[in-house]
Amino acid sequence: MSCLAERRLRRWLFRAVVAALFGLLVLPLAIVVSTAFDASSVVTFPPTALSTRWIGELFRSPTWLRSLLNSLVVASGTTLVSMVVGTTAALALQGYDGRFRTVVVGLAVLPLLVPGVIIGVTLLTFFSRFGLQQSYAALVLAHSLWATPLTFSVMQSAFARFDWRLHEAALDLGASRVKAFRTVVVPELRAGLAVAALVGFIVSLQEFVMALFLSGPDTRTVPVEAWNSLRQSLDPLVSVVSTILLAAVVLLVVSAGALVGLDRFAAET
Repeated sequence: MSCLAERRLRRWLFRAVVAALFGLLVLPLAIVVSTAFDASSVVTFPPTALSTRWIGELFRSPTWLRSLLNSLVVASGTTLVSMVVGTTAALALQGYDGRFRTVVVGLAVLPLLVPGVIIGVTLLTFFSRFGLQQSYAALVLAHSLWATPLTFSVMQSAFARFDWRLHEAALDLGASRVKAFRTVVVPELRAGLAVAALVGFIVSLQEFVMALFLSGPDTRTVPVEAWNSLRQSLDPLVSVVSTILLAAVVLLVVSAGALVGLDRFAAET
């Protein structure tokens, strides 16, 4: 076999492996989406008949609507907190090198190494002393422990690629630090900011373990409500709400890519 034929064979084998892995990732999502449009009263695959019956049932269910709203509120709060803390921390580390930077970065990502069960139990004990164990604040702060290290990492990467001479030039021309950051740095880092915010939002939207410990009847998020529902039966509403959240994430990614440019968005991710 010639070298050219061997390279082509390897290329096609690599593409086949990538396609197979991609199929394994997409197949469960496709199954969930298909069961959301099944007319049957139980989750079955393949669907016996297509129907939008359960979508209507979802919007007539106060419990599921409340959980959807709770997830959006908590995810939005988590995004805000993680963006402020993560961006500020990444900005503060600019100009530092060596052991100090390594230690700070290691401490920043440490919460990602702690199991969610341990964090959930610890925060439940802590917030119980203040009567906040079933509040939005508890959920936002808990989710921020996992979202902030990720937004911090994204913004660190974005700041590292920025030409800080532009910021210094704005300062030399008389702009304040806040104005120079807002008018010079932020426009150049739109992609990084969009990716960081999207990561924080998605981390909160799908988090289950800590929410299971810290949520109550009025603050249950979608993953917790889905868990409670699946403990009783295979409720088709779980497939419907999962499909809605999946569509929301896809819409957010596409919107962010269109806003900042697909090339820059892909580079940041």
